[in-house]
Amino acid sequence: MLHASFKSKDTEEWLDVHFTRPIGLLFALMWKRLGVHPNAITILSIFLGVGAAFMFYYTDPIHNLAGVALLMAANFCDSTDGQLARLTGQKTLIGRMLDGFSGDVWFFAIYVAIALRLMSQTIPGLYSIWGMWIWALAIIAGVLCHSPQSSLADYYRQIHLFFLKGKEGSELDSAAQQRQIYESLPKGKAWLQRAFYYNYANYCKSQEQRTPAFQRMAAAIKTRYGGLAALPAPLKQRFLDGSRPLMKYTNILTFNTRAICIYATCLLDCPYVYLLIEITVMNILYLYMRKNHEVLCQTILQTIEKEQNGQV
Repeated sequence: MLHASFKSKDTEEWLDVHFTRPIGLLFALMWKRLGVHPNAITILSIFLGVGAAFMFYYTDPIHNLAGVALLMAANFCDSTDGQLARLTGQKTLIGRMLDGFSGDVWFFAIYVAIALRLMSQTIPGLYSIWGMWIWALAIIAGVLCHSPQSSLADYYRQIHLFFLKGKEGSELDSAAQQRQIYESLPKGKAWLQRAFYYNYANYCKSQEQRTPAFQRMAAAIKTRYGGLAALPAPLKQRFLDGSRPLMKYTNILTFNTRAICIYATCLLDCPYVYLLIEITVMNILYLYMRKNHEVLCQTILQTIEKEQNGQV
């Protein structure tokens, strides 16, 4: 049952395999026995994540350790709700919305808490306080770095899962498809669904705009073979072999590494270091991951074009 809850060996982190998911599965089985709906677990995770942010506002170790415990609990709930939904078959649109929304709320609250915590503190090496400058740093780290990093990491993971396990094992979606669903919904009604698909279409579009080589490769595969799922096995394996080493970067740019950095810097009373890590180290990894994925897609595209021209 535990192994069935893993997406794939390629995309699972060691910490999740040996810690988060086993605990999440135990809770999922408990919630299933109690008849709790997965959406209730997701809502609980939002409160736990915001509670963690509140604790990180304080500078003393007791509050910060409480923040660590709350954020870990929120992550367990995030693992549990998906496992519970699969165990009970209770997958809903609202659940999908909440699941995507919950992590954003946690980190938004954490960035706000860090900025408020540091506003009145002295900038290391200077005599002036952070003041409003810390908000600029937090916005750069959260909006301009964290958000695009995590969204593209998720996109690459879903692409890998699609070629590894097919459509049923992946959540790879296109902006055009989501926009079509949005436009098919009646205006003035189904406002919740329309809001979801409108925003989700824009989310997918932002991913597609940052992956031009993959989009050209996908278009060539559809033209040549009739669809992404019809990519010949040798080319599929070649793509997976090139994509697999990049999965460790997609993992780094999602939750666990960020959470560990937050835990350490808050406990050491230097959370500004986390923001700087986000802007520098995480961004370098993001650019490296993106460059290598684009090169991989361009290589596969060239092979398809050579086949099409009878050169292979």
